[in-house]
Amino acid sequence: MSTFKAPKGTYDLLPPESADFLAVREALARPLRRSGYGYVETPGFENVELFARGVGESTDIVTKEMYTLTTKGGDELALRPEGTASVLRAALEANLHKAGNLPVKLWYSGSYYRYERPQKGRYRHFSQVGAEAIGAEDPALDAELILLAHDAYRSLGLRDFRILLNSLGDKRCRPAYRAALQEFLRGLDLDEDTRARIEINPLRVLDDKRESVQRQLTGAPMMRDHLCEECKTFHEEVRSLLTDAGVAFQDDPRLVRGLDYYTRTTFEFVHDGLGSQSAVGGGGRYDGLSEMIGGPALPSVGWALGVDRTVLALRAEGVELELPAATEVFAVPIGEEARRRMFALVTELRREGVAADLAYGGRSMKNAMKSANRSGARYALLLGERDLAEGVAQFKDLHSGEQTSVSLDRVVAELTAKLR
Repeated sequence: MSTFKAPKGTYDLLPPESADFLAVREALARPLRRSGYGYVETPGFENVELFARGVGESTDIVTKEMYTLTTKGGDELALRPEGTASVLRAALEANLHKAGNLPVKLWYSGSYYRYERPQKGRYRHFSQVGAEAIGAEDPALDAELILLAHDAYRSLGLRDFRILLNSLGDKRCRPAYRAALQEFLRGLDLDEDTRARIEINPLRVLDDKRESVQRQLTGAPMMRDHLCEECKTFHEEVRSLLTDAGVAFQDDPRLVRGLDYYTRTTFEFVHDGLGSQSAVGGGGRYDGLSEMIGGPALPSVGWALGVDRTVLALRAEGVELELPAATEVFAVPIGEEARRRMFALVTELRREGVAADLAYGGRSMKNAMKSANRSGARYALLLGERDLAEGVAQFKDLHSGEQTSVSLDRVVAELTAKLR
């Protein structure tokens, strides 16, 4: 055994299970690519201040969960704990918002890092697919993103998820609500850290999952009762567009999520088969984030969907993904001359789009056929000295056991026809 193990709170993705993760990433990204979203990739680490300003200094992510490091040059960096701040930083740095085509629509896929207590569905290294629409204040964009995530989950066969929806207001109506919420929270029996949050960002207290806190929040003022007319109209339009598209959702007046940059629309996809870590994805509108990190006013909206948690949700529902065969043809050569000829045939099959593999290492026919059966291939392609002398190869259907001879110059054409 190796001396080393994966770090605590992480895990390795290995075949065959890794094929499910690849399929989920592709399914989550597919609706975005056909809706005008272009791919963006940012560094795995950023300036610490980017997340402190954008995500929020009072959030658990910034205060407790970021992996930080100091470079030899003295720069303070952090492994990215989320994607939105990085993507917006990249768009601003490249001046994409000045190209005259707003909103800038971007999607991404990558790894993120948070120092958390490891548990099922919550890891210190995790994978997300995300999308951001930057530079437009339009409820249709909010509805579009929720709809695209909904359709992506449905395309995977996921059924038992729910969409929670809320509005957090904006800088015009939130101050009055903030004051009312602070007054209410100051009267509760809360620990010192939570009481500190009341003064910095009281909405974060609503997001506290501890039962001892949630029990005291009965009767807390709700943002929906303090929305200005513009925010009410905006939110009702989002709701109306989703309803017209046949997307069911649940209004959740306590939904705030864990990041400080959200304004107006906020939403979460939850799956009850995952236990306490029920969120599989979520997002919202963040109209002031660009200004927080030194950019111009760029109203924007986005989401991130967890690949790890989506896979867990699929397994909770017993959904078996339809995956392409890793190997369609397994080639078994006997003898050196046959091995060289078979290598050329396998190469040609691959170039024709057939998933083909070869029995390497000069194994016996018996051992090579065991590998062929384990590979999941539909056909075994056999070639020995007598076959070479006769100018033929043998096809064996590994499902039916039927075996036939085919001329060597017809092998690729015949197999391609059978598999297509």
